This record gives sequence, structure tokens and C-alpha cells, in this order.
Amino acid sequence: MTPEALFSLASSAVLPGWLLLVFLPRWKWTTRLVTGVLLPGLLGLLYVYLIATRWVGSEGGFSSLADVKRLFDEPALLLAGWVHYLAFDLFVGTWELRDAQKLALPHLLVVPCLVLTFLFGPIGLLLYFGMRGLLRKRLLLEDV
Repeated sequence: MTPEALFSLASSAVLPGWLLLVFLPRWKWTTRLVTGVLLPGLLGLLYVYLIATRWVGSEGGFSSLADVKRLFDEPALLLAGWVHYLAFDLFVGTWELRDAQKLALPHLLVVPCLVLTFLFGPIGLLLYFGMRGLLRKRLLLEDV
């Protein structure tokens, strides 16, 4: 399968998970299996495959921005970076939902955080932290 086809498949695969987080947040399989384990796990397997088959002999690295750019000139490694984002953003969105449910935060206030986490990762997480801090009067995560 080409990197382009895998990109389309991986990008489409996370959509049901995000829709479950937004529209079926209390369904027992949403965070127990689908968004918390299954989808990030499958993406993790794809990531391992891409790294295992393309990392050795690739140019670039992580010591400078130029090295990262050179590393991502390889389509399969660029795809690995994208899959990394998809898996971790979904995992973070799942954590946001679980944390909000534990703290009894209104789901309608969590939805914009989830959408922004899906689209812009850290921006959604920061919004969630801000909303959590305002509603719970604390930002500490010791009880998570």
C-alpha cells in the first residue's frame, strides 16, 4: 500500500473515534476500548511498521530543524509523523473526556476542546486545561 493510501486510511480511521468522543461520550465502549485502546493501538502498529521498514538508512534526524526536514522528505517517515499525531491527539482527547467525566464537567463545554484537540492538538489541550481550571478552580492533575 502506498504512503498516500495509508495516509487516507489512517486519517479516516480516527474520525469514528472523534465522533464517539463528541456524540456518544458515555457509551461504555467509547473510552474503554475504541478511543482509549483500539484506534491508538492500531495507529501505533502502523507507526511501528513504518519506522521499522523505513528508518534504517534514512537521511536526517532530530538534531536540527534541517535534519527533521530531511527525515520527513521520505514520504513513509512523513506519514509516520502524521500517524504519531493522529494516535496521540486521539489519546489526549480520550483523556480529556475521561477527566471531564470524572470531574462532572459539562460535556458541551468539553466539545470545543475535543474539536480543537482533533484539529490543532496542543491548542485543544490548553483550552481544556483553562476550562478545567476555571470550573474546578485548580489545574493540578494529581487526582487523574
